[in-house]
Formats: sequence, structure tokens, C-alpha cells
Amino acid sequence: MHDPMWIRSLLGLHIAAGVTAFVMAPVALATAKGGRAHRLWGKVYFWAMAVVAASAIVLAAWRPVLFLALVAIFSFYASFTAYRVLYHKDLPHGGKVQILDWAAALFTFASSLALALLGVFRPAMINGLRVPAILFGVIGMSIAAGSVRSFLWPPKEKMFWWFAHLQGMLASYIAAWTAFSVVTLSHFVHGWWVWVLPTAIGSPAIAMTSAYYKKKFAPRTSAVGEAS
Repeated sequence: MHDPMWIRSLLGLHIAAGVTAFVMAPVALATAKGGRAHRLWGKVYFWAMAVVAASAIVLAAWRPVLFLALVAIFSFYASFTAYRVLYHKDLPHGGKVQILDWAAALFTFASSLALALLGVFRPAMINGLRVPAILFGVIGMSIAAGSVRSFLWPPKEKMFWWFAHLQGMLASYIAAWTAFSVVTLSHFVHGWWVWVLPTAIGSPAIAMTSAYYKKKFAPRTSAVGEAS
């Protein structure tokens, strides 16, 4: 039985948006941070990821593939929170977030918790992908909980938004790499490790990049022996 035309069209849109996001992320990263080009390509990347997530949820519901639907939610939330944090730079000074931010964070936490629990107790419902489900569920809960924590207890670090933006965008790009790896490598190899390989490679990269910028933004101390 063949899929109806609208499903095939949606799949084509999903692939096109995925390719766009896959290309735009390194373009945005290569441009001057905060510049016009960076903002432009960053927005293109964000909306491409939004189309990827929305179409993935519909396609997963049609198949149906519960695992993909739940993964799509937390994958998009990584880019969503990275985009929204740019509007929350005033949190340390009493700024407030909108209901949209709360709803997205709580919904992502709930769906990620469901993904992790399915991995532990009902792996058959998610195609037997126990390890990826638990891993992605924990990551999704961690990202969402980090957002809620910043809403309740505003960060004191001046550049908190920079790191949240950087980490969220890189995390969402890892999700794009994951989809690419699964589609590409599944023709040659099989196993749950194909799902987690990009995360295993990308997570240390995020940590090292964050550490680099934390050092770069750290206040400069006076040289020892400087005359008082």
C-alpha cells in the first residue's frame, strides 16, 4: 500500500527542510556572532528545524512511530530555547518569560520523561530502541529543566544567554546529524548505537566550545605586581 500524495509531499518538505538546516548551521556558525549574516542564517536554520519537527511529528503519527514523534519534540526544543533565550537577556535584572516559554518547557519535559520511561519499561512501543530512548529522554528533560530553573531562579552570569544559545543550537544540530546518520548508515549497518553516535561525538564538542567561551568571557584579573 502506497502512502497518499500529501504524505509523500510532506516527506519531501521534511527532507528539504532537513537539508536546509544541515547546511545553514555551519554557515551561521562561520559568520560573525551577532552580525546581520549570523542572525539571518540563524533564523533560516531555526525555521527549517521547526518545519523538520512539525513534519516529523505528523509523519511519525501517520506510520505510526512513537519514538520519532517524541524525539522530534525535544530535538526542536533545543533550537527553540536557543532562539528564545535571545529575548531573555534581561532575566538577571528582573525580566520575565512568556507563557509560551513555560508551556514549551513543561511539554518538552513531560514528553522526554515519557520517552525515557518507555525506554525503561516498554521498549517494544518504541521499536526496541531502549538505550537511545533513555538517553534522549534524559537529555530532553535536562534541557527543559534547565530552562525552568532559569525562569524560577534568574541566572547571575551576565553572558548566560550566550551559552544557552550556543549549547541549544549545537544540541539541535546534533539532532540533525543524528537523523542524517540514521538515514545514511542504516543502509549498511544496524543497531541502536547508530542513534547515539552523533551525541557521543557532539557532546564533548559542546563542552569544549562552552569552556573556551567561558574562559574568553572571564573577567581579566590585574597582573601580579601591578602598582597599586
